[in-house]
Amino acid sequence: MKALSLKVATWNLQKCVGMDLRRDPGRSLRVLSDIGADLVVLQEVDKRLPPRPAALPRDMIRAEGWQLLPFSPVSPGGPSVGWHGNTMLMRPGLTLRETDQITLPGLEPRGAIRAELTTPIGPLRVIGVHLGLRRRDRLAQLHAISAHLADLPAAPTLLAGDINEWGAIEVLDHALDGLSFLPAPATFPALRPLGRLDRFALCPRLRAPHPPSAHLAQPAPIASDHLPLTVSLIAP
Repeated sequence: MKALSLKVATWNLQKCVGMDLRRDPGRSLRVLSDIGADLVVLQEVDKRLPPRPAALPRDMIRAEGWQLLPFSPVSPGGPSVGWHGNTMLMRPGLTLRETDQITLPGLEPRGAIRAELTTPIGPLRVIGVHLGLRRRDRLAQLHAISAHLADLPAAPTLLAGDINEWGAIEVLDHALDGLSFLPAPATFPALRPLGRLDRFALCPRLRAPHPPSAHLAQPAPIASDHLPLTVSLIAP
């Protein structure tokens, strides 16, 4: 009998502006469809300036069969679809139980998001992040996430997002209690990847039989300055 699995992707959309400098949310959604993930953790889904309107419009998200998880601090019909640019999309077959926002320290305004889900591999806690540009901020932000998780009941936990770390990931590993970063391929810049900026981290209650992989099929390499990163999870 084949083990149940869950395919997860993380992708920095760069506000749906591609390497050709065109803003094309339809192209971004085509990439997401091609990936075939059950759950997608996204960064830079909103434009930068207040009121931070969505770069990836709600109606287009719904038309493609995705459920947009409710992280926006404004009303459900407001301009933003995320929290500090972070959001999650999921396919049918997953059930949302709870969402939360995590304010993060640092020089730049940053925040993380948390979702509690019921999935084919069981309950799953997902943390979505886009960490700061300075290492001291990244360390402080991971410590803040660890403190947030310490106040919650234990659950199988996945962290996913743009970590912004150019150096060895071991530098950050010790700041994330109970989770370990997986090895990852380079995903940035998309046309000639050099930096392993996009990452997954797992707790021991989850397992990835294969290392994460970058989605290389067109139009992904021109749809953003990051390539999408995917991983398939199974319960241990």
